Amino acid sequence: MDQQAVTQAEGAVPSPPSPLGPDSTAALSGGLMCLLSMSSVQFGSAFSAPAIAAYGPAGTTWLRLVWAAVLLAAIVRPPLRSYSRAQWQTAGLLGASMAGMTLCFFAAIERIPLGLAVAIDFLGPLAVATFAFGLGWRLVWPLIAGAGVLLLAHDGDGWIGDPIGILFAFGAATGWGLYIILMKKAGAAFEGLQGLSMSLIVAALVATPFGLLDLPRIDAQAIVVVAGLALLVPLIPYALEMIALRRMKTSSFGILMSLEPALGAVAGFLVLSQPMTALQVGGTALVVMASAGATATGR
Repeated sequence: MDQQAVTQAEGAVPSPPSPLGPDSTAALSGGLMCLLSMSSVQFGSAFSAPAIAAYGPAGTTWLRLVWAAVLLAAIVRPPLRSYSRAQWQTAGLLGASMAGMTLCFFAAIERIPLGLAVAIDFLGPLAVATFAFGLGWRLVWPLIAGAGVLLLAHDGDGWIGDPIGILFAFGAATGWGLYIILMKKAGAAFEGLQGLSMSLIVAALVATPFGLLDLPRIDAQAIVVVAGLALLVPLIPYALEMIALRRMKTSSFGILMSLEPALGAVAGFLVLSQPMTALQVGGTALVVMASAGATATGR
């Protein structure tokens, strides 16, 4: 071997392996999608307050879902005739849960502060995380979250919110719990975003009878305004969450989503000027801790 070859051989240093393997990269990208989704949902909800006051929660929700369904169907172009009966059933159930969750949530934030509504709403995913891994000592997490909700519902002078708004928030929590289970199933049953597209079409149809109740309040300006809000909630968040659930473990997804009550409180403070007392900040922290704990201990 000549000197030049020896020098080349000695100088050849193998490239170090990438610190992030394919699985880690997928998990990181999925986590970023979760954060973007949560931010879009909470700030989109806060920015929706004027539209809800002007056009009604049912009318705003209906227009939102119609816009989201039309826009995504135009992009995805789902082959409607090629789906099996099982796929239609999955899309139907997911769409119905989306409609119920969204209608109840926007009806709730019309009546109670955003931070409280999101905290109650998050009891749905918390219940899924807790019961999915068995009962026993893990029931402590819902109890902690319940204490956090009680603190959020007290502003230092008295209880806030009306009973109807709180009932709507619990309805949204039920819908959100079902949504997580069915979104995972739809992601596995359909290619790409076809399952989400089909589900949004169903959600828009389910919401139509409720939206028509607010039809006298809807004008051309409402249609244009809500088109932009539909991107923030639900189109972008739902798409991000479906992709994220394919890239990361459900447990990791649940831990990240536990930040949502805190983001809701921040959005309510920054956009709607809804102040929070020390008790309410503590309540938000308890809900976040309970949500993260329930998911982490179930892994």
